[in-house]
Amino acid sequence: MDHKRHPLLLIGTLPVVAGAAAVAASSSPPDTVYYSVAFSTIAALTTWKTLPRLTKTFINARLSGVDILKKKRPVLAEAMGFPAAIIYLITMFCFIPFPFIGWFDGEARLVHDEDPVIGTFPYHKLGEILSAILAIQSMILLGFADDVIDVRWRYKIWFPAVASVPLLIFYYTNFGVTHVVLPIQLRPYFGDLVDLGILYYVYMVMLVIFCTHTINILAGINGIEAGQALVIAVSIAFNDLLFLYNNPNKASVEAHLFSLYFMLPFIGVTFALLWHNWFPARLFVGDTFCYFAGMTFAVVGILGHFSKTLILFFMPQIFNFLYSCPQLFRLVECPRHRMPRLNADLKKLECSTVALDGDKRPVQKLGRCVLWILNSLGLLKVVRWDEHGRVAECNNLTLINLVLARFGPMSERTTTVVVLTIQAFSSALAFFIRYQQSFHVFNLAVGRSNQGDNGDMH
Repeated sequence: MDHKRHPLLLIGTLPVVAGAAAVAASSSPPDTVYYSVAFSTIAALTTWKTLPRLTKTFINARLSGVDILKKKRPVLAEAMGFPAAIIYLITMFCFIPFPFIGWFDGEARLVHDEDPVIGTFPYHKLGEILSAILAIQSMILLGFADDVIDVRWRYKIWFPAVASVPLLIFYYTNFGVTHVVLPIQLRPYFGDLVDLGILYYVYMVMLVIFCTHTINILAGINGIEAGQALVIAVSIAFNDLLFLYNNPNKASVEAHLFSLYFMLPFIGVTFALLWHNWFPARLFVGDTFCYFAGMTFAVVGILGHFSKTLILFFMPQIFNFLYSCPQLFRLVECPRHRMPRLNADLKKLECSTVALDGDKRPVQKLGRCVLWILNSLGLLKVVRWDEHGRVAECNNLTLINLVLARFGPMSERTTTVVVLTIQAFSSALAFFIRYQQSFHVFNLAVGRSNQGDNGDMH
């Protein structure tokens, strides 16, 4: 093993191991959690061993890219998130029977092993798992298509909406709940609940699109895509573990068990992928992984009924998206690639810049106003001013470039560590907001709520 990767191993695994140990010692989780941990371990080891053996195959198939932030510009296998995602799917396929193992008596009869007169087989739970896997699988295939043929943004922005159809159909036929709990400040005017109707499905589609593309936008340096996904996944898993701890609400436990079943194998394959993608990267994860990760998060957030909590874990991605909007919506010139640039003399990364006084696209009044606001807030590094006192060149508007603009040139590895530290602190803030401050907005008791994010289940 590369000694440089040992600290990452400890940082990535200790929170999950400690949380799982605490839950196991205090509340005796179902055996299926232990089965999921075992499957996740196998998935991680399989991914770790398999990816290096596939790099030459991908390069020979011309699925490769140049690591332009290295002085020697090595050619690395691209789209390696695809085999990791396939291993994840195989793991989930093999795991499907285990949540229902108590219903089988060995003769293929759907009878519960403890109480034969107990209801019927929980088809809704099976449908929930299958619809989630189908949505994730669809997103993986569309993501791989993007890696192969490089689809334009105007088209691929809708890929997550297409892949979410199985998820939405299942939600409509099994839950159909479209009301949300309003903040206490609005209840005197609109009541405790408001039914959004079809707008709730629009919200779910937008959540899926947001989760997939925001991970894809915050990219460009070794380890950043898989790293941020791993931090978010660990945060979600820890949140699930908190709901399993001495929770008498069966519906809440089932929802977070569902989420945990999907998150544990994801943590396993993502950790193995990050091991090979960490600086200096031996492979690239590709758009496939970004789509795969985003859809997996959206699936557990929607079907686990904690979509607002999920959004809290995406605070750096939300900031990066809002910060990028002037370029994404062409208020300011947006180059095809906004990744940092390598200073070969220093062997460090510097923030990349964009010239605004060229002939391509003059900045209009609204764009100038946005740049003035960003500069006033200290969120812009101005490289040049024109003769009229206007910004002529500034940093590209991404979180990575902002970090480099504020802290100065850093090595690629250090830059990744800083951004992932921001992600980790944001998760800690998310837990503080969710478990200590939410009662100020939704009048919930401090700690775990028995009410889901949209008020329909927990």
